[in-house]
Amino acid sequence: MMIKASGIQKSYGALQVLKGVTIEIKKGEVISIVGASGAGKTTLLHILGTLDRANTGDLAINGTSISSLNDKKLAEFRNKNIGFVFQFHHLLPEFTALENICIPAFINGTSKVVAEKKALELLSFLGLSERAGHKPSELSGGEQQRVAVARALINNPAVVLADEPSGNLDSSTAKELHQLFFTLREKFDQTFVIVTHNEELANMADRKLVMRDGNII
Repeated sequence: MMIKASGIQKSYGALQVLKGVTIEIKKGEVISIVGASGAGKTTLLHILGTLDRANTGDLAINGTSISSLNDKKLAEFRNKNIGFVFQFHHLLPEFTALENICIPAFINGTSKVVAEKKALELLSFLGLSERAGHKPSELSGGEQQRVAVARALINNPAVVLADEPSGNLDSSTAKELHQLFFTLREKFDQTFVIVTHNEELANMADRKLVMRDGNII
């Protein structure tokens, strides 16, 4: 099992956002999570991605118990094992596409030569070879999001988490991005968990989970 979460509860003050979520996701599965705003989708994704800790409950990713890791070990685990794609691509404007993609690899201690070789392979795979030296302001929205996907993939993560990844894209670019997730799964056997309001993307997944009032129904 790639992700195993049981009894995940999360509150912010008096507001209980997650009310005991239990979920199991197999290696290589593409899962979509849908539900109304405020249902707890993004909070759950942040906990599955180890960006936030649950108040109670157990989480294991790729056989590692997350609660047993201190903050430093958790940051190392996250950088090696989990890739993130957000609605807003969060590319650094002063760096080129190639440099943006390499940043997680540099954090991981990968040499410049090895990181750039992998980044160029990903750019080629994503059809962006000729954009390597361009800064984000010189790229279209779809190109920026594909650069963000390449950045998420640079460390060969076992799990890729996406939060409204096509929320800012027009419908044809969104469709390309959605298809890309499945191509990546076939090529790298990665596990994808995608929070989305896009019904078409949600229905393409192997499983669609619906959240309501802090739980999966």
